[in-house]
Amino acid sequence: MTYEDIFIANNPSFFEKENIKNLPEDESFAELIIDLKNEKIKPLPYDCPAGISYAEYKGDKETLIKAVAAVEDGWVKYFEEGGRVFCAFDGDEIAAFCFITDMGMHDGLHVGGPGCVGTVPKYRKRGIGLEMVRRATQVLAAEGYDISWIHYTHLAHWYEKIGYHTVLKWNRGGFIKEY
Repeated sequence: MTYEDIFIANNPSFFEKENIKNLPEDESFAELIIDLKNEKIKPLPYDCPAGISYAEYKGDKETLIKAVAAVEDGWVKYFEEGGRVFCAFDGDEIAAFCFITDMGMHDGLHVGGPGCVGTVPKYRKRGIGLEMVRRATQVLAAEGYDISWIHYTHLAHWYEKIGYHTVLKWNRGGFIKEY
């Protein structure tokens, strides 16, 4: 099974969706992975602010939705549907959030990953979001996942800081063979 096969299995008819077909012609996006059995999750290359904690979200939905809406209003519908959410907290306040998604078994490999990664604007540019992704990736490794997958991003360089690497690139027309 190839990375393209895994992508299609997890995202059937992806390139036929209107929102994908209507992306700007010159934009491309990356799919990244880290092999949790054979690669190391790197520490951040800088220090995060003191006092930030990281854990699965157990609070009320309204508080989470407010944080999501502050980052990307279009994601609110996904978080309203529920799912496993991992957060960075400043006291009781959500500083950053992401889903921890189980993407199933593919060719004997258990695949999961952080998704809909967002940092509330007042907490940006301090390493909090990337540290949250790093810790969410560590959760996946501790739970026995084989691969952690980052889907649909234009921030490949950001995720690469903690050990992810690009395995696919695509644009509205499909996969880009050379990148």
